[in-house]
Amino acid sequence: MFFWHVPAPNEAMLISGSKHQAQDTQFRIVTGHGSLVLPVKQKVRMLSLALREAEIAEDCVTQQGIRLTVRAVCVFKVGDDAVSIANAARRFLSEQDQMEELVGRIFAGHLRSIIGGLTVEQIIRERSRVAQEVMAGSHGEMEKLGIVVDALQIQEIEDSTGYIDNLAAPHAAAVASQARIAQAKADQEATEREQQAAALKAEYERDTAIKRAGFLAETEQSRARAAQAGPLAEARASQDVIEEQTALAQRRAALAAQQLEAEVRRPADAEAYRQRTLAEAGRDRMKFEADGSAYRERALAQAQADANTARADSLRGGNQELIAANRIVENLPALADAAARGMSGAELTVLNGSDGVNQMAAGIVSQGLAILHSLQHTTGPHGDGKPAPRIQERA
Repeated sequence: MFFWHVPAPNEAMLISGSKHQAQDTQFRIVTGHGSLVLPVKQKVRMLSLALREAEIAEDCVTQQGIRLTVRAVCVFKVGDDAVSIANAARRFLSEQDQMEELVGRIFAGHLRSIIGGLTVEQIIRERSRVAQEVMAGSHGEMEKLGIVVDALQIQEIEDSTGYIDNLAAPHAAAVASQARIAQAKADQEATEREQQAAALKAEYERDTAIKRAGFLAETEQSRARAAQAGPLAEARASQDVIEEQTALAQRRAALAAQQLEAEVRRPADAEAYRQRTLAEAGRDRMKFEADGSAYRERALAQAQADANTARADSLRGGNQELIAANRIVENLPALADAAARGMSGAELTVLNGSDGVNQMAAGIVSQGLAILHSLQHTTGPHGDGKPAPRIQERA
């Protein structure tokens, strides 16, 4: 409606000319809702309740007499209560655009006052304390103006005399030294890492080159094997042929050796064995004949001696049995000679050589002597049954 006015959320509507007034004000304050305004009889004005900012740049002198330029920012607004709105309306309604400058001047005065009682070191180290003291010092004035201060922040402290720089010089030098040391350590570590990286890179490149060389060598070997595959296959085939031919030649040589063994060597060995056997038989026969002749002579001599001894004994005793035995003894040499001649002319194979011949001849003579001995034991020389004297045997 034309007569209905509604303030913005950050505004206070001031209606003057109304009969209903609060707190002894000449106007009615409306916030948060609309109101009917009668034309001609009432007048409407708007007071901003929005947040405002005032910048402060003030030259101050510290307790030590050092001049500083302090830059600060003050954030404020008109209070939301009716008293603050009424106080601010009476003072700033027609000059709302100059509110920041006025507030700034008020805070600048309090700032000079507070800094004058502090040293440079305190101001630098306790900026929040300075801001709190400035706000506390200006609280009464701000309340009368209907202004609420939300924040006061000291942004910068400038020193044209160089006092602050001198204060910071030792710390700056120490910090610079530490910074240089840190930078040197960082450079050293960076250099070491770069060297390690370079070494790893060189090692990687070396390994890569070795592997690449190995791959190339394997490739070349594969190519060489592929190129030699044909000749190698032919060589293997030729080698197989040669091996088969060699095996065939060996079998033929073995067959020829077997034939030579069967047809030549074995007959030759058999003939040589026959000749060797005949020669050994002839040699043994000749030796047998010689041994038989020698033994015959010995046997004849022995028999002759025994015969003579027996003959003498029998003649002395007149024993007829001994006389008969004497006749046998007389014929014993002839028997031994006949046996020796028979063995010498016989083609016998005697296994024991001359010993075998002697054994045979001795057997024949022994048989004759055994007959003589039996006769001698049967009767004595005088016929009394006593044994006759033993005839001594000679081998």
